[in-house]
Amino acid sequence: MLSAVLAYGLWGVLPAYFLLLQPSGAVEIVAWRILFSLVFCVLVVTVTRKWRPLIALLRQPRIVGTMGLAAAFIFVNWQVYIYATLSGQVIEAALGYFINPIVTVLLGVVFLRERLRALQWVAVGVSVIAVAVLGVNYGALPWVSLALALSFGFYGLIKKRVGGAVDALSGLTIETAWLVPVALIQLVLVAAGAGITFGTVSIGHTIALAFVGVATAVPLLLFAAAARRLPLVYLGLVQYLTPVIQFVFGAAVLGEAMTTVRWWGFGMVWIALVILSIDLILAARRGRRSDDAQGATSILPVVE
Repeated sequence: MLSAVLAYGLWGVLPAYFLLLQPSGAVEIVAWRILFSLVFCVLVVTVTRKWRPLIALLRQPRIVGTMGLAAAFIFVNWQVYIYATLSGQVIEAALGYFINPIVTVLLGVVFLRERLRALQWVAVGVSVIAVAVLGVNYGALPWVSLALALSFGFYGLIKKRVGGAVDALSGLTIETAWLVPVALIQLVLVAAGAGITFGTVSIGHTIALAFVGVATAVPLLLFAAAARRLPLVYLGLVQYLTPVIQFVFGAAVLGEAMTTVRWWGFGMVWIALVILSIDLILAARRGRRSDDAQGATSILPVVE
């Protein structure tokens, strides 16, 4: 439980960390996040002597290709998330992770042919209405929230396809390796434009940028440790710690506006999540067969 709380808590305070990286822009931060995450993963793989299982995965083209697709979705997620943080849209980013469980459940229905229980359908319906209400308030769809929820939902769907064949450390190592060319292109574009800030602002800023890889990998490894030991119902409830922290940070610390309509939209999303959590608890208590519980297992996000 401590590992789970630490993992989701660290993910919740990531907006504060990314804001400390200014004046670096979102494109540069994502590039360094990719490169330094790979460096950190390689160090951990070396220290823990996990090269043999990693090399075994690299010899399987299907898994390597699947992880490349996962890397594409997590890249979109990272880019949109850091852009939202630096542009004063932390609350909208939090909404994306609030509705992510609902999106993931729907993806399970569409792509995995999972069957939803009655309460899950109610939760989905309430969430759709909430997004419509927020869309009317914004005058357009809340694209940041939807982009985060969809990219993370598809990322989770792909990770579910590979199942237990790929551990968290090996998965992140392969994904970041796939993204290295993208990161290098981004740095070239930044250098040709506003200029790279790494090593030019201050020693503290340089160290903070270098540790963005640690900030990416450590929560993931903590989550992996918790997932192996905790029952699903506990992880399913603790996951909401991340968007709650983000929401409080955006509203109370950054002073982002919360209009009446926005409160209504968020309130409906929270109601949907309460319904989804109740269904998860009831399913766990009934001890249904794993096949019948697939809809519930889909709501666990892994924020990278």
